[in-house]
Amino acid sequence: MSDPAVEKKPRRAGLGLLPIPKVFLEIYVQEKFFLALIGLGFLAVGMTYENASIARWLGFSLAAYAAVANDSIQTIGTFIASNQQKPWWWLWLFIGGLFLATTFYSFHTYGGDVSYERLSAKGFSETPMDFSYLQVAAPLFLLILTRLKMPVSTTFLLLTSFSTSTSGVSKVLWKSVSGYFLAFGLAFVVWILLSRLFDRWFKGDAHPLWRIGQWATTGSLWCVWMMQDAANIAVYLPRKMSFVEYGGFAAVIFFGLGLLFRSGGERIQEIVTEKKNVIDVRSATIIDAVYSVILFYFKLHSKVPMSTTWVFIGLLAGREIAIQLRVGEAGGWRAAVRLMFKDVLLVTIGLIVSLVLAASVNDTFREAILGG
Repeated sequence: MSDPAVEKKPRRAGLGLLPIPKVFLEIYVQEKFFLALIGLGFLAVGMTYENASIARWLGFSLAAYAAVANDSIQTIGTFIASNQQKPWWWLWLFIGGLFLATTFYSFHTYGGDVSYERLSAKGFSETPMDFSYLQVAAPLFLLILTRLKMPVSTTFLLLTSFSTSTSGVSKVLWKSVSGYFLAFGLAFVVWILLSRLFDRWFKGDAHPLWRIGQWATTGSLWCVWMMQDAANIAVYLPRKMSFVEYGGFAAVIFFGLGLLFRSGGERIQEIVTEKKNVIDVRSATIIDAVYSVILFYFKLHSKVPMSTTWVFIGLLAGREIAIQLRVGEAGGWRAAVRLMFKDVLLVTIGLIVSLVLAASVNDTFREAILGG
């Protein structure tokens, strides 16, 4: 018989005698479906990565959704936030149709290249003929970081694993960092000079023409973004695609966009919605217009790929600080600076993860960094 004087203690959930902290149990309950999909993804990669013809399309398919889900905050984040009352499939058909038109133009003009010759830059011009496990699994890490609301650079996380030249990676890094400072400076100047004018314009309900303007600027931004970032997704595929290969490329991304719009955007969408007045269609239009001008400048500047994430984070930071300085709220600019440093910290963590991953799978890159 058990001693009644001895009080039984309830067992804590865990593996054997090891307790599992409550926070991890809550995360598991909330994310068990996502975790199951990620687990199946890693299993599928392990079963197929040695077969190049299968690994190529599996890696591309994972990269297609992961890259668009992460980078959606840059191009269609404000669009989703300010059109929450519209049927999701309207937004999908608009953005998806522009995607098809933009990539088909590149495919037709550049002889099967959908990246607007971004993958013709030094270090990225060779079609990969075999794959390591981590190269194919890299998009799964991107999905995990996206779920954690981290604005990771897909350019660094995906492209660096395939680079055959360290100079190619350094050029991408330099172009991306310079893009951050250019975007920060331009956004700061625009909003410090015009924020009072914007305040007068943005009172009351928006005129219907603003909605048309937003769809136009979002469409332009999306097209220019695809000219820059299609390289991140197509890096797994032949540099010169056949028409059938292009059809597979286009179908996967088009229907992946449908999933994204159906869900209302990934959790990383909060990077946008936590900023001041971005849901207003007029603010969204101005942000998209400035951002599209910056990306178009870099498209003309060189064929070297770049991280558009760094450009977008710089744009939001410059805008937020300028607005707070204009408004003059007590402590407002300090809060804006904290947001800026938080965003920079997150993309820097993503950069470090990307470089570690690249060094793990890319012999040329590892030898250049570590000396062997």
